[in-house]
Parts: sequence; C-alpha cells; structure tokens
Amino acid sequence: MRREAKGKPSRDLPASPLTPHASLAGLSKSTLDKLAKLNIASKFDLVLHLPLRYDDETHLYPIRDAPAARDVLIEATVVECDIKYRPRRQLVCHLEDGSGVVTLRFFSFYGSQVKHFAPGTRVRAFGEIRQGFFGAEMVHPRYRIVQPGLPVAEALTPVYPTTAGMGQDTLRKLIERALASEKLEDTLPDALIQQHRFPKFRDAVFFLHNPSPEVPQEDLQSRTHPAWRRMKFDELLAQQLSMRVHQQRRRGVGAPALRPRGTLVSRLLKALPFKLTGAQQRAVAQIRDDLSKPHPMQRLLQGDVGSGKTVVAAIAALQCVENNFQVALMAPTEILAEQHFRKFSGWLAPLGIEVAWLSGSTKKTIKKQLLRKISAGETPVIVGTHALFEDDVVFHNLGLAIIDEQHRFGVRQRLALRLKGTQTSVDKPSAGAQPHQLMMSATPIPRTLAMSYYADLDVSVIDELPPGRTPVTTKLVSDARRDEVIARVRDACTAGSQAYWVCPLVEEIESEDVPDGKKPKSARKPGRAGMEALQLKAALETHEKLSAAFPELKIGLAHGRLKSDEKSAVMSAFQRGDVQLLVATTVIEVGVDVPNASLMVIENAERMGLSQLHQLRGRVGRGAAQSACILLYHTPLSPMARERLKIIFENTDGFEVARHDLRMRGPGELLGARQSGVPLLRFADLSADVDLLDAARDAAARLLTENPQAARAHLHRWLGGRGEFLKV
Repeated sequence: MRREAKGKPSRDLPASPLTPHASLAGLSKSTLDKLAKLNIASKFDLVLHLPLRYDDETHLYPIRDAPAARDVLIEATVVECDIKYRPRRQLVCHLEDGSGVVTLRFFSFYGSQVKHFAPGTRVRAFGEIRQGFFGAEMVHPRYRIVQPGLPVAEALTPVYPTTAGMGQDTLRKLIERALASEKLEDTLPDALIQQHRFPKFRDAVFFLHNPSPEVPQEDLQSRTHPAWRRMKFDELLAQQLSMRVHQQRRRGVGAPALRPRGTLVSRLLKALPFKLTGAQQRAVAQIRDDLSKPHPMQRLLQGDVGSGKTVVAAIAALQCVENNFQVALMAPTEILAEQHFRKFSGWLAPLGIEVAWLSGSTKKTIKKQLLRKISAGETPVIVGTHALFEDDVVFHNLGLAIIDEQHRFGVRQRLALRLKGTQTSVDKPSAGAQPHQLMMSATPIPRTLAMSYYADLDVSVIDELPPGRTPVTTKLVSDARRDEVIARVRDACTAGSQAYWVCPLVEEIESEDVPDGKKPKSARKPGRAGMEALQLKAALETHEKLSAAFPELKIGLAHGRLKSDEKSAVMSAFQRGDVQLLVATTVIEVGVDVPNASLMVIENAERMGLSQLHQLRGRVGRGAAQSACILLYHTPLSPMARERLKIIFENTDGFEVARHDLRMRGPGELLGARQSGVPLLRFADLSADVDLLDAARDAAARLLTENPQAARAHLHRWLGGRGEFLKV
C-alpha cells in the first residue's frame, strides 16, 4: 500500500512524556506510547489533532476519464497479478473497468498480498494515474477489496500527522470515537463569536475532520476557511490568556524592592569612557523602576549586536548590589560568559565590588571556596554558565538573575536559576520571594513574535548603536575567487587590523558545561548523513591551510572542543592583538568584542541561517575603522540559500533580518523553542494571522476582566496542565 503520511507534526507542541488521561483507558500501552509521540494524552487531544490535508474519495472515475496530476479514486477488476523482477522485485497487478486498463505497482509489499489480487477481484484504488513505459499506472496506491454495498465517501478523507506504527485508519477510528463522546460546547461568549463571525466550536471541529467535497480545497489547505480561522483564534486566545495569567501571578509574588541609591551607579557612569545613548538611558530607567517594585521584574532587554546591552545590565546589577543583594549573570557559552566577566570586572572592580567566575571547568578547589563565599553572601556578583543553576550552588540572597541569549536555555534551566532566589535562610529578609529577572537577547524579535510569545514580559529595546560605530559592508564572493579573499585578509592584517575566518564545524557543541548525557539532542553530534550533507570544512584543516598561506602572520584557532584554558588563552591573545587572524567556528557568534578586528570571512555562508550570519557579522564594526564581512559561498546555490544571502546582503537592521527569519523558519527555530519546552502554535501562522493575533489580545484582556469563568474554561480546554512552563 502507499505509504501513509508520517513525520512529526512540526507545528505541534514539543514532544514530551505525557501522562495518559483516564479518557484513553482501554487502549494498549503500545498505542498510548505512539499517541504520546504525537502529544496526544486525552480524547480531547484527539479532537484537536486536525488533518494535514485531505484526499477526495467522494467520486469514482472511469480509468479513461481520470484527471491527470492529482489523486483519484477508481474501481476496476483484476485481470492479472504477479511478482516481477524488472529490474527490482515488485508486485504488478493489471486492472480494467471497461473504459481502460491501469497497472498497480508495489515495490514494498507482503507476499500474501498476491492473494488479495486474485483475477476477477473488484478493487477500489486511490492514487495518481501516470503514464509509464507500459501505459497508465498507479504506484503504491491506497486500495481496498470491494465488498457488496461498499459506499463511496460523502466527505473528504482526512490525512493526519502520524508516527511510525500508527496507521491512518487507526487514527481515524480513535478520532471518530473521540468526536462522538467528547463535549464540545463553546467556551467563548456568544457575543465574541458573533463579533468575529466565527462558527461554533463544535461545528468547526466536525467540519475540519469531515469537510464537504464542495468546499474549495484551497480554503482548507491555506487554512483560510472560517472553521480554520476559529481554531486559530481559539489557540491564539489561549496563548494570550496564559501569558496574562502568568503576568498577574507574577504581580502577586513577592520580590526584594531594590530602591535606586545612585551612589555606585553614578560612579560607574562617570568612569565610563563613553556616554549612554538615548535608547540605553530609556532601558536603564525602565529597569530601575521595575527593580524598585516589590514584585519580580520579568523584562526582556533586546537590541542588535553591538548596541550596548551589557553596560545596561551592569547598571542594573549595581542597583541590586547597592541594596545588599546578590546578582547572577548566566550565559550559554564559556566565551560569552567570560566576555561578560571581563567587562563586569573592568567596570565594577574599581568600585570595590568583587565579580566571581563560575563554569563547568572551574577547578574543584577553587569552586569549593567560591561556593562557600556565595552561600555566605561574601560575593555580590557571580558570572557563569550552566554551572550557576547546579544543586551545589546556594545563594545567600539572590536579588537579580540576568540571563543572556535567554532563548538558548531550556525553560527548566531558566526556572532553576530563578528558584535559587527562593531559598530560605535565617538572616535573609526576602525569604520565600523570587529574584528579579532580566533577560537579554541580541536576536531582535519581530513585532508579531513579541506579541505572541513575550506578551507576559515587559520589553526594553535598544534601537540605536553607540556613536563611533561604522556600518559593516557585506560582500558576497564565490569560492572560485578565494585567492582574492586571501589577498584581502593579508592586506588587512599587515596594515595593522585583525580579521576573523569563520569555518563552521559540524561537530561544534557550544554547551561545553553540560555533560554529554544531558545535552539536548540539538546540541549533540549530528549523524553521518547530516555531516556528509553539510560538507563543511573543518576548522583544523582551514587553520593549517591559512597558516601555510600567511607564514608572516600569527594565526589563532578557536573551537568548542578546545579545553577552557586553551580557548581563553587564544581569545585573550586575539584581544591583545598578539594574534592577527583568528580561525574559528561559530563559538565566536556571541561574546567576542575586539574593536581592532575590521574584517570577517565566513566560509560556507550558504549553509548558515540568517540569525547566525547576522550575529557573526556583528563581531566586526566595533571600532572606528571601516569594516567588512565577506560571505564566501559555494555554487550551485539552492533557491533557499540564494534568498538568505540576498537578505543578509541587503539588510543590516537586525529587526528586518529577524522579520525575514521568522517568515522563512517559523517561531520555534527563531526562539530556540523546539528544545526549550515552549508550546508552539499548531494552527496559527504569525506572519499570515496578524489580524487574529490582534483580536485575541483584545479578547484576552476583556475576558479576564469581564468573564473570568469563560477565560478559565478556555485555558483548561487548550492547555490543560501544559501551560505551567509556557513562559519562565
């Protein structure tokens, strides 16, 4: 038979262990396990398991009149059926219906299937009729043996997202039973339904599982039919309600009120060799106001690469220290965390504030001493990686948690650091309270994404670069002109500048501090097929070739497999200017600030995503010198790669790049949410359904105020117990 639609429902909730609901009692463990892979744990989950597409089996076509280039339903009599070997083993059956002859061809089959197609048997087959070498044929059609009275379908046949071992027929039966037994009354007030001219929830669900053949397939596939719009609105409304409920709960939780004292902050501002931009000053004021309130700040500080987020975070840290509370700054990689440690130390040490460093590579003796000082409250500012939320790290009185590149951490990792501040102690005035939280991101969030996934956060945007920064010129260069690029690098380095040569390494693992068994799947070594497909040059190989090409230059090498002290030594040498050319993998994507570096070459640029290209490009242009980023690509380019390179070439604004990135990749990839636990939208499309998102935001605010019972019912229907970690 033809393969059924398989694969992960890419827009569905992230796969996670689910406890089967009592409504699924009676199903075998094997079936429950397969349903869990589809994130189905109850009958209502089955109701919301909507089709990917539809097959039209409502009309029987004579073989001669069957339209081309589409799947059709035919009924004919078997004339001959046998196993052939030309050139490979296959089951070949010849059928006729009086109007013509068609061949059914199966390359994957059971030997017993030959008996199904005994001569004279009536067979109903569904598939596309193509003209092969021996005439009209169907390859791996779906079929059934015709029994007396077998009806033709009255509705379109749904094709559902499924997984290995779960056939379409099984799913359809389970969903049919769920539709028959579940109560599908509306959770929304009639006035809201009528305002937007939506169908009733029950009507919309039944229609989408069994649509009439008269409905244009385009309306179903594009999800613009009113029934689809109702489902998308309900989903967006549940998300907005959940966000607002979380925000209300946060307002009711205690936090230390960190009043602005001004002494340390004023001293830092006077010592800085630059003045804050207007955008930085606005962000500082917003954060200062939040920290002074007795409930936890949950603020996202976003700004393009090089916009000056770190100094804003340092000012927030000082406000916390002035109130005798501790600050923890966590970053996803050692390079980025160490960069923050250097900057914080340079700014805060002259003020008499100790800044500690903690990572997975910290030596045991040093770590033991540091943990004692942290728990005793002797260390006010701690900078580190994933090591900060390990069990043996106990804060004395954590008042502020700063998380950089927050989308790279899982939900539970971010929550673990926040909960460090709820630890109680005898002399701790904020016992039981939560620390304030400041999240930073250099990945600008498009408006629709912020409206949807950050609706429960307060957002500060740094939308201007510090004075003196020069725009980076982006150049697209084919690998055929590699010699010209090499000459450009030599000229830049011999003239006193420094350069990066980025060569993405397939085996790169950025989460150096996480043990192998605990790394998310996305961070583990790809399989052999993925490595062969990418065909990326190894950094070691590139370093060797460039060292031979530039014997007069000092060339460094940085990649994720280096030991921490070796990596730190290389980066320090590059920052001091002792290394003129740094060959690196994408470990330098964030956290590297070398103003003298004015040239970057990115190998295999066609293989990289928009966000990563923009982040890497942001490593240059940090000084006054004219800077350039050369994107070295290999031909031929796929249409997708060509579009990505065109976008990054034409746009330097990170928000515009992010808008295109959202359009091309979807919210899950852009937010790092597929592996973080954030429920993704199954049905709504943030680029196409902006009107529904706006309507859902307005409706959420009204429901919580005017009809909280309906809001609770709607949340329970759509999220059940899965909304707790929606945003932390």
